[in-house]
Amino acid sequence: MSSLDELQALLGAPVGRPSNPDDWNEVEQYVGSALPSDFKTFLNAYGSGSISGELVVFHPHGSSPLLERMRRTHQMFTERRDRSLSMGDSEHLPYPFHPEPGGLISWGYDHSGDEHFFLPCGPDPDRWKVVTMVHEEGCETFDGPFSAFALAFVRRLLDMDRYHGIEPEALEYLEPEDLEELVAAGETGPVQPSFEPL
Repeated sequence: MSSLDELQALLGAPVGRPSNPDDWNEVEQYVGSALPSDFKTFLNAYGSGSISGELVVFHPHGSSPLLERMRRTHQMFTERRDRSLSMGDSEHLPYPFHPEPGGLISWGYDHSGDEHFFLPCGPDPDRWKVVTMVHEEGCETFDGPFSAFALAFVRRLLDMDRYHGIEPEALEYLEPEDLEELVAAGETGPVQPSFEPL
């Protein structure tokens, strides 16, 4: 089973939105390349939305169109990188951003404040890596396609400790019934796989 199939099995069947291959033309013209096929397949099936309430992705024809968001994000990060480089700091933003050759290509973000990009590291977009700009303080590279990254993201949320997110000091003072109430309300602990359209 492919990572895309596993991801869809965890998230459940998409609501069945109509897809059109032409949806991607303008975005891919801007990028100057096709985008990874698993990314397009996923977005064509699910549309713009939030994966497990945390990872937000954008379709070209969603409520917040992918191309508009790409342009804003690329400009913002290019300006930040230029400021960092002028101050002699190349460590936190080591990659250029599109439209610079080989620049990172924005595709989404998460509610932890991280931005996610494709690293166009070769002519085959299905071999591109995923780079996460972690709270604008550096980056992590995931050596795999979008669907494997999203699947790992969903599994990490699903495998969290049931009291994840509660400060250790707070654990000392909360009564067991209060802890269980937080878990039951979904404010802490594992996050069930889901997809919520935007």
